[in-house]
Amino acid sequence: MANHKSALKRIRQSDKKRLLNKYQHKTARNAVRNLRATTVKKDATALLPKVVALLDKLTKRNIIHKNKAANLKSKLTKHVNALA
Repeated sequence: MANHKSALKRIRQSDKKRLLNKYQHKTARNAVRNLRATTVKKDATALLPKVVALLDKLTKRNIIHKNKAANLKSKLTKHVNALA
């Protein structure tokens, strides 16, 4: 266990950040899953910009890698365009 006040504070800070990152990452995964499950083009087209913005925010905060975000955005856009 840590002996210094600063080390104890760092543990508290990193735990808070970990929980927030975990929540944001899970929220994004759910949004991607919901978009993939959508079969109506109108709904999917409305949902796509929100999901893309969410992925961009996660990338900016280094929660997910930029290439992973790019791959997800590409696949989701293909999915939406393929809907009839």
